[in-house]
Amino acid sequence: MSEEREGLEGADEMDPRAEKVFPADRLELAEKYAAWLADAGVVRGLIGPREVPRLWDRHILNCAVLGEVIPEGVAVADIGSGAGLPGLVLAIARPDLQITLIEPLLRRTTFLEEVAEDLGLENVTVLRGRADAFQGELGFDVVTSRAVAGLGKLLDWSMPLVVPTGALVAMKGSSIEAEIQEAEPTLKKWGCAPPTVSELGVDVLETTTVAVRVVWSDPARVDWPPVPKGSQKGSKGGSRKKKRR
Repeated sequence: MSEEREGLEGADEMDPRAEKVFPADRLELAEKYAAWLADAGVVRGLIGPREVPRLWDRHILNCAVLGEVIPEGVAVADIGSGAGLPGLVLAIARPDLQITLIEPLLRRTTFLEEVAEDLGLENVTVLRGRADAFQGELGFDVVTSRAVAGLGKLLDWSMPLVVPTGALVAMKGSSIEAEIQEAEPTLKKWGCAPPTVSELGVDVLETTTVAVRVVWSDPARVDWPPVPKGSQKGSKGGSRKKKRR
């Protein structure tokens, strides 16, 4: 038996804790997404075969609880979306959200578009490109990410996409306090308020999700698009190719 096929074993059964984070009428969609991850996600190299048996706890439920700190009815960008974690999970769990998945790699955007179409997720838009390619063009109430970069780089990529009243809300690990200390110069450069850290999924997960939230120190003074002191306004790097659904 190949490693890929071996990894698929045990991936079909939905974790009963899903009922705590997904609406009853969205559970089937969550299950279909898990099947996508366990099959095409593995075959296309978006998910490691050994992750399949723990898809629900470590990936899907882990991302779904991020909705605890996202307001109702807002526009959310998931940068470096990869296999759709957390963006597609949020789109399933929170149909009130408008989700934009930003991902530079074609094979990943193709996967994201196929999943969104198959699941009928009308609240999802897929854009192909680096996050900095959309700075100055797009703005979101929440910009999120998972395992993309350290907080310092994440601020540079995310804050130019955050509207004055919005927030960066990123999934992080146990080293977040050290990341915050290291990112202090970048926080100051962008004019951000002190970050807040939340522990999510306390009543759901075996290992809780850690999220960091960063907002503007003074929204009224945010230059739109926001540009850090010493930077050239309007300068954008990276590919500007877009792929929309």
